[in-house]
Amino acid sequence: MSFAFAGSSPLAAYGRDEALENEFTSHRAAGLVPARVAAVDRGLCDVVTEGSPARASTASSDPLGVPCTGDWAALRPDGPDGRPAVAALLPRRTAIVRSSASRDSRGQVLAANVDTVAVVAALAARPSPGRIERLVALAWESGARPVVVLTKADRVPGTAEAEAEAAAAAPGVDVVACSAATGDGVDAVRAVLSGTVVLVGPSGAGKSTLGNALLGAEVLATGAVRDSDGKGRHTTVRRELLPLPGGGVLIDTPGLRGVGLFEASRGLERTFADIEELAAGCRFGDCAHVTEPGCAVLAAVEDGTLPRRRLDGYRRLLRENAWAASRTDARVRAERDGEWKAIKKAQRRMYRERGRDR
Repeated sequence: MSFAFAGSSPLAAYGRDEALENEFTSHRAAGLVPARVAAVDRGLCDVVTEGSPARASTASSDPLGVPCTGDWAALRPDGPDGRPAVAALLPRRTAIVRSSASRDSRGQVLAANVDTVAVVAALAARPSPGRIERLVALAWESGARPVVVLTKADRVPGTAEAEAEAAAAAPGVDVVACSAATGDGVDAVRAVLSGTVVLVGPSGAGKSTLGNALLGAEVLATGAVRDSDGKGRHTTVRRELLPLPGGGVLIDTPGLRGVGLFEASRGLERTFADIEELAAGCRFGDCAHVTEPGCAVLAAVEDGTLPRRRLDGYRRLLRENAWAASRTDARVRAERDGEWKAIKKAQRRMYRERGRDR
């Protein structure tokens, strides 16, 4: 297996550039080789390298430090178990982090080093503005650029109203409608995507079908939506990185039933930029936009400028984000207390041993 780096490297198709090459200098000096994580499965990960693809072992006790799809890694060609091993991860330029499935105080990284987050919603299922707001906030917080893609346009008589609702839920974000089945609008979707692209959304939204249209081949598994409830089955079971034919990289993801926010204050500010702008005109700087006199936000709701639903969604996500932050603060305090107790225990042991030596 060859891992030699070359200027016209196969990794260039996966996003490797000169800046990443410079970041890798110390790892190369240590005998490690560059790789990008294409998929993760049960403690092992598929990686692409300068030579052939490889299956590598991973090891990390920190959920945020476990390799994930999109990571750039420093690979040890001969790991302890005889297979290549991920020795280190390069600093992530961006990271999509949600609350862990167990809802504890640690986050879960869904994808790393993403440039564009395509929030996918099916027109046939009436896109939920609240879900769009949540996923757009997640995208903004990651450092990537969100776009909203409304799929299955061939199944509805018109898309203008749904596009307007999506645009209202995501101010300043590109909104594109398409039908991957017929090809209508797919070129418009390509035009708003760049770099490493991740598709996020619920099962049945048409992410894999859209991914196949962008890839130009039936690479990703797709499935039918149930007639009983309009929901899809999880045909995508893991996140996987694939190069796009026109440049860039695609990451398809399993359907997200629930996406909890994880310390997403900046993402919420950008997602609800219209409310943040209105809030600057409130009489009180700490206005909660509930019953305060002189509240510019409530005034906008009263005159119809701001939909009540959007303000309710803003409050709900703020409460959720504050709860997640409090959980993290409590965990950090507990870890610090544990470290301090360990130090004091070690000191007491040292004093006892010194006493015995006298």
